[in-house]
Amino acid sequence: MAIRQDENQPNRRVGIVNLILIGFGVLLLLSNFLPNPGAQVPRVPYSLFIDQVNDNNVKRAYITSDQIRYELKTPPAEDAPMVLSTTPIFDMDLPQRLEEHGVEFAAAPPKKPSFITTALSWVVPPLIFILVLQFFARRSGMGGAQGALSFTKSKAKVYVPDEESRVTFADVAGVDEAKAELTEIVDFLKTPERYTAIGARIPKGVLLVGPPGTGKTLLSKAVAGEASVPFFIISGSEFVELFVGAGAARVRDLFEEAKKKAPCIIFIDELDAIGKSRAGSMGVVGGNDEREQTLNQLLTEMDGFAAKDKPVIVLAATNQPETLDAALLRPGRFDRQVLVDRPDLSGRRTILDIYAKKVKLADGVDLDRIAQATAGFAGADLANLVNEAALLAARVRRTSVEQGDLNEAIERVVAGLEKKSRVLQPDEKKVVAYHEVGHAIVGHLMPGGSKVAKISIVPRGMSALGYTLQLPTEERFLNSKEDLEGQIATLLGGRSAEEVVFGAITTGAANDLQRATDIAEQMVGTFGMSSTLGPLAYDKQGGSRFLGGANNPRRAVSDTTAQAIDREVRSLVDRAHDRALSILHHNRDLLERIAQEILDKEVIEGDELKGLLAESVMPEEARALA
Repeated sequence: MAIRQDENQPNRRVGIVNLILIGFGVLLLLSNFLPNPGAQVPRVPYSLFIDQVNDNNVKRAYITSDQIRYELKTPPAEDAPMVLSTTPIFDMDLPQRLEEHGVEFAAAPPKKPSFITTALSWVVPPLIFILVLQFFARRSGMGGAQGALSFTKSKAKVYVPDEESRVTFADVAGVDEAKAELTEIVDFLKTPERYTAIGARIPKGVLLVGPPGTGKTLLSKAVAGEASVPFFIISGSEFVELFVGAGAARVRDLFEEAKKKAPCIIFIDELDAIGKSRAGSMGVVGGNDEREQTLNQLLTEMDGFAAKDKPVIVLAATNQPETLDAALLRPGRFDRQVLVDRPDLSGRRTILDIYAKKVKLADGVDLDRIAQATAGFAGADLANLVNEAALLAARVRRTSVEQGDLNEAIERVVAGLEKKSRVLQPDEKKVVAYHEVGHAIVGHLMPGGSKVAKISIVPRGMSALGYTLQLPTEERFLNSKEDLEGQIATLLGGRSAEEVVFGAITTGAANDLQRATDIAEQMVGTFGMSSTLGPLAYDKQGGSRFLGGANNPRRAVSDTTAQAIDREVRSLVDRAHDRALSILHHNRDLLERIAQEILDKEVIEGDELKGLLAESVMPEEARALA
């Protein structure tokens, strides 16, 4: 308790001084409005003043804009005052009347300010300024770099590894190649003399690139944890501020603080916020852009902060490496780029092991099946998947996570939440059932590494009235022309089932048509899979490799070539449509049987679905269209 009292004593003294200063200022301010008894003069009506002028009883008058003060020749009574005042009104004849009755009149001399007024004007403004400065200075002192007057201070957070919060390479999985690259950084931070003895120079900067959620920040913390050195973490957007020059000043401050704690690691997340290319992206007037100044300062610091005995290594992460400035990527700054990609099958299995240890799993949970069903998931997606499964188990008051919880979590991540409150009309539900069964039958017969695992007509997400879940059975990195044509046919299977059964189409296939058209355009314009147009790329390769986005724009081609591309795309989609129609006509009885089954149960999966789809047959005309 005594220590706390001693620590608070300076703050209490400052508070008492502030209260005294504020009280003094308030007293000065109020004293200016208090009446002055010595300056009180009786006030009379203006009509009485005019009567006294007409009676030649006014000796002299002082006229101001808000008052007429005049002196009488003879008082009306013995104890009556000789000096009176009145409130003037608009009277243009007043000067002439005063002159006719011999009254001396003039404008009153300016009032000399009193001592209190003078003191108030000199003391109060500086007092307010001092109080404001003290307020912000105290906030700066209590908040460190977050204070209002410390906008040039670095906002980096210092992460000093301890036994409880320490992150190591054992906590990171699925990115073995990236870990191997960064192990060298750890060795240098631990034993730099082993490298410097033979003249080797460790990279000053390492750039981590990859899709969101793959563990770039976690890898950087693991490097700091393995090396047991301080870790400065800051986002690129925190450098740029409203004040001109603040970004460059923060860069200088960050590296100065890092040198004091060297050896250490500086991690800059979202480097593209300040490191974008200066070629045509910095505005019309080059050279004075705030972001460009910040980038120039970063380049300068990375050139000059190296120290052989106490190294400072810069790690940075970005999802858009193609937008970074060339001067930032040259050797001597960011010497090495490390790809942190989405994990493969074995990587996903290891990641699931790490996060599964944090929850209570039931006996018999098969994480291999979950890893196989989550192709394309990043590390953050898998962490969210395990957490969703734990939440589902806790919601129904189970004490452990079961296989069904993990399967349901996959569907929630892929398709969205179940919308049981969305009640479909009987005719709509029937259309959705045939639509999804059409997807399932065609998808089951198509080549490729994905098989139908579930059919549901329970609405999910924002717009899905039903869905057919296809899970990969093997890890594939390449797709053949036959595989892509099979994907288009599967996407068109729902619309084809509506045509076969109802002889009409609905709006339910809008998303299927969009995805089918995209695949066909990529086959023709990007992959060169058209025998008519040949092995040429008609799409521009642009945009972000890791963030996705819209399709690449088409190159400048002639009208004839553009028409040929459109014809090829249309031909691919039409051929896949005819293939789906042929399959569904040939398996019409099976289509009806599965549709009636799903209308009764709403969901079909597992061995039951596998047995039903095993009865489907590929007709010869559909094989001919392949």
